Amino acid sequence: MNERWDVVVIGAGPAGLAAVVAARDRGANACLVEREDRPGGILKQCIHDGFGLLRYQSRLTGPEYAHRELSQVRARQIPILTGVFLLAIRRDDRRFTLTLQCPRRGVFELTASSLVAATGCRERTARQVFIHGDRPAGVYPAGTAQRLLNIEGLLPGRRCVVLGSGDVGLIVARRLTLEGASVEGVYEIKPEPSGLDRNLAQCLDDFHIPLHLCATVSRIHGRGRVSGVTVCRVDNRLRPIADTARLVPCDTLIVSVGLIPENEILRGLGLEFDPRTGGPLVDQTLQTSLPGLFSCGNSLQVHDLVDHVSEGGEIAGAAAADHAAGRLPAIPAMPAVEVRAAGELRQVVPQRLNPALPGRVVLWFRARRTLEAAALTAGWAGKSAPIGEYASLRPPEMQRFTLEYSGEPDHLTLELREVSGDARENGVRAVPA
Repeated sequence: MNERWDVVVIGAGPAGLAAVVAARDRGANACLVEREDRPGGILKQCIHDGFGLLRYQSRLTGPEYAHRELSQVRARQIPILTGVFLLAIRRDDRRFTLTLQCPRRGVFELTASSLVAATGCRERTARQVFIHGDRPAGVYPAGTAQRLLNIEGLLPGRRCVVLGSGDVGLIVARRLTLEGASVEGVYEIKPEPSGLDRNLAQCLDDFHIPLHLCATVSRIHGRGRVSGVTVCRVDNRLRPIADTARLVPCDTLIVSVGLIPENEILRGLGLEFDPRTGGPLVDQTLQTSLPGLFSCGNSLQVHDLVDHVSEGGEIAGAAAADHAAGRLPAIPAMPAVEVRAAGELRQVVPQRLNPALPGRVVLWFRARRTLEAAALTAGWAGKSAPIGEYASLRPPEMQRFTLEYSGEPDHLTLELREVSGDARENGVRAVPA
C-alpha cells in the first residue's frame, strides 16, 4: 500500500504536533508518524509543572501541555499513525518515500513532497562517558528512571547517586526523594551546574540534596546489582584525581550526562550537520541542505523550554506546506548567507539564511560560558547593530531573539561579548522576543 501526502511529520512529540497543525493550517494534506503507541513524546512522563509559561501563559504539567497540543491535531482530524517504526527514507523525483512497519499493516510506504523530522533526542549512557566497572543492574539513564517512576509506577532503587546535573537528572532526584528513596548526592564534573536555576532551587535546595561540583563517578561496583560507586574530584582538564577517590554505597546510579539529537535515519540522505548542535544545518525556515526536508525540536538542537520546541515546529511545518505547494522559493544556486558565531557564542540556529526570504527571522543561541552584563551584536559588510543586552547568561539556558533580515548581506556575524557598547542599527532592526 502506498499513500501520497503533501507533508509527513516524523515524531508526535511537541515539535511534531505543532508542525503538523501548522502544515494543515497552510492547506497541506499532512499526517503524523509516531513509533510509540501514544502521541505526546517525552511530555507524557513529565508530571511536574512549568511547561507552557510562554505559549499558554500557564504552569502546565507535561501531560497537560501535550493534551492541549494534541487537541489541536484532533480538532483538525489530522491522521496520526502510532506504533509505526520507520525503516528507511529515500528521495526520488522530488518526493520522499518512507518505508514503515507496524503490526497492523506489516511493511508499507508513504510518499510526501515535504518531510519534517521531529524525532527528538536520546540520552548518553554511562559507557559513553567512560565509567569503568561491570554491568550490574541498577544503572539507569535519567529519562528511563523517570519513565519507570511516572509511567510504570516502579521505584528504580532505594539508595541512589545521580551523575550529572542536567534538568532531567535534577527532576528525577526530587522525584526519587518524594517516593521515599535516599539520594546521596548529585555529582557534576564541571565547575558549575548544567541545569536551569529554577530546577536547582526546586529540586535540590528545597529537598536538601547536596550538589558536588568538579566531581564525577569513576567506577561502578557490584555483581548482579550495584553495590556502590567510586567518586572523585577532577582537575582543570576534567580528569579524575586518584587520591580524592572515595566509595559511596548505593544500589542505583542515575546518569544524566547529556542528550544527543536523534538523526541516524537522516544521515544516509547526505545532509550537512552542525557538530556543535548535533542536528542538521538549516535556514530560517528550518529547511535542511536537502530541499523539502525540514528539522525541528530536539532533533535539530537540544532545547530547554518546550515552548521554543513548539515554536520551531510551527516554523518548520508551515514552511514544509509552502514547499509542497510550490510557494517556498527554491534554495538559490548562489551560496546561502552564512550565520557566523563569534566571541562567546557557542552555537546559533539557524546557521544560514536564504536570501530569497527576507523578513522576520527567529534565532536561538547559547553562550560558551557564564557571562555577566553581556551584549549581542549583529555585523555584516562593515556595519553592526545591537541585538540585546543580558544581565547574565549561562550555557544551559538557551536564548531566543528575532531580527528583520533584508536579504542583502553575504554573511551575518553574531558576536557575544561581556563588554557592552552602543551601536547604531544601520539597517537591521532587532525585534523583542
